[in-house]
Amino acid sequence: MTPHWIAADWGTSNARFWAIGADGAVMDARASDKGMGDLAPSEFEGVLTDVCGDWFGGTTHVVACGMVGSRQGWVEAPYQTAPCAVCPSTMVTAPVTRAGLTVHVIPGIRQTSPADVMRGEETQIAGFLAHNKDWDGVICLPGTHTKWVHVSANEVVSFQTFMTGEMFAMLKDASVLRHSIAPTGWDDDAFCEALNAILSKPESLAGRLFSIRADQLVNDTNDVTLRARLSGLLIGAEIAAAKPYWLGQRVAVIGADAVSMPYVAALTAQGITPERADVTEMTLAGLKAAHILLETAQ
Repeated sequence: MTPHWIAADWGTSNARFWAIGADGAVMDARASDKGMGDLAPSEFEGVLTDVCGDWFGGTTHVVACGMVGSRQGWVEAPYQTAPCAVCPSTMVTAPVTRAGLTVHVIPGIRQTSPADVMRGEETQIAGFLAHNKDWDGVICLPGTHTKWVHVSANEVVSFQTFMTGEMFAMLKDASVLRHSIAPTGWDDDAFCEALNAILSKPESLAGRLFSIRADQLVNDTNDVTLRARLSGLLIGAEIAAAKPYWLGQRVAVIGADAVSMPYVAALTAQGITPERADVTEMTLAGLKAAHILLETAQ
């Protein structure tokens, strides 16, 4: 099997690869746990060859997105500056030793004021717009660092990043709350109660966070309930801060169910009915859109 080209989503912790046929269909898919965080720049080509070498032909083209293009990645792909087109007109070519192999890396996007950056999410947004022509509005991309992105006329106009996912993990694993938070599980009522409480008084966040621990000590409250309460407080504070983005706007949420559904629930509680999109499908669609631009330019 020799694909027409190879799509790659190469993040900090892992990488995913797709063999794409001439008709744009996925012929095969593979993954690796060798993410950017474990590799020196000179090691990326070896991982690509180990995982996908049997896909290589005489000429092999790869289009990659994600942290592979960071300063610590295979090659630094300098950021575009917002406002800018979602799909870049130029990409950076990574250094390779194999004859016939070309690796194109999609740049991320930066914002100068207030300062912000994204790398990888721009490809998900490009994929969403490829499936939703002439779509204007705000796209929420939940994750460790959640992005709220204003999109208009196929451009990223502005965006803001929230460290909500990382804060949840740190509070759950490394703060006094680690004794009170279940590793898994969910409680819809507890989430919604915490969400509404913090939306009405965002300034009470720090006090309400400690009350999670106190509630278990005093009332022996279930740790699954407290896990959902912590999520509700943090996402509620984010929703309150991001109000200038979503208020009165068409909103889409791109992400896996586990991280997306709390945001969908939070927005729905504010009278917003967000559109949903799968993160893997949008990433692959964005890589395909970038490849089309690349072929057109050649």
